[in-house]
Amino acid sequence: MHNRFLALCAVFLLAACAPKRIPGTELEDTDDTRAILSVMERYRAALEARDAKAIQALVSPKFRDDGGTEDTADDLTAENLGPHLQALFQKLQNPKVDFNIRRVEFREEDNIALAIYYWNASWRMPGLNARPQQDSELEQMVFQKVDDEWKILSGI
Repeated sequence: MHNRFLALCAVFLLAACAPKRIPGTELEDTDDTRAILSVMERYRAALEARDAKAIQALVSPKFRDDGGTEDTADDLTAENLGPHLQALFQKLQNPKVDFNIRRVEFREEDNIALAIYYWNASWRMPGLNARPQQDSELEQMVFQKVDDEWKILSGI
């Protein structure tokens, strides 16, 4: 009986030392983690609303995304992102996006955060295909702290 009591006390002690998690996730519950999740939610909502200006407000002045290609002609920057999104959103109908954030890591030395997430998206592009389209993928979004606010550096 005494051994069970000691084992139970040890379990409670270990549980009390474990980092606090955001409910429903395995993500550590910190102000910075919640701020990253907030930026990602605003990005998701702006995609669904087809709001290029809202997305542009979320990116760092140093934003750069290579679109997964080596060709620099299709690279996105903070300067050309808005016009690119506006042109894309004119062709896009009914976008629906879900994110499942798997991990958020911080590099304190350079104010960078990495979010690993799985996204599911569906949309219609009547000019290209009459049927609804869908895609999903595991991605990484990189953030930079700019004036005490997390901004997207790449990965959209």
